[in-house]
Amino acid sequence: MKSPMGPPTSSNGSEGGSASVEAAIAVPAFALFVGLIIFGGRTTVAHQAVESAAVDAARSASLARTRSTAETAATAAATNSLANQDVACVKVTVHVDTAAFAAAVGQNAAVHVTVGCLLDLEDLAVPGVPGKRTVEARASSSLDTWRERS
Repeated sequence: MKSPMGPPTSSNGSEGGSASVEAAIAVPAFALFVGLIIFGGRTTVAHQAVESAAVDAARSASLARTRSTAETAATAAATNSLANQDVACVKVTVHVDTAAFAAAVGQNAAVHVTVGCLLDLEDLAVPGVPGKRTVEARASSSLDTWRERS
C-alpha cells in the first residue's frame, strides 16, 4: 500500500527486522573504524615522541667529550625524553654512532643516534593490527669543531 503523503508502507509488516540487520552490519564496521583511528593516533604520537627523543639524545651525545660518556648521555636523554612524554615503550633501544670522536680537531664531525621504541598495541584488539610495533627515528648533531675529543 502506498501512502499519499510519504514513502510506501507495508500492510503486512514484512520489513520488521531490517533495522536490526543494518545495526548488525554497521556497528562492527564502525568499531573497526574507530580502532584503526586509535591505532593511527597512537603510532603517530609515539613516532613524534621518538623523533624528539632521538634529537635530545644526539644533542646530549655531541656535548660529551668521550665516546663512552656520549653513549651514556644519549641513552639517558632518550629514555628520559620518552618517559617525560608518557610514551609506554615495552623496550627502548638507543644506538649511538660515535665514530666522529676519532676525527681530528678542526674537522667537521657529527654524532648519529638511532632511537627505537617497541609499542604494545595488543589492547586495541583490532583485526589486522599487529600486537607490537617498532617505531624508529634517527638524528644527528655536530661536534664542536675546535673542542678536544677522545
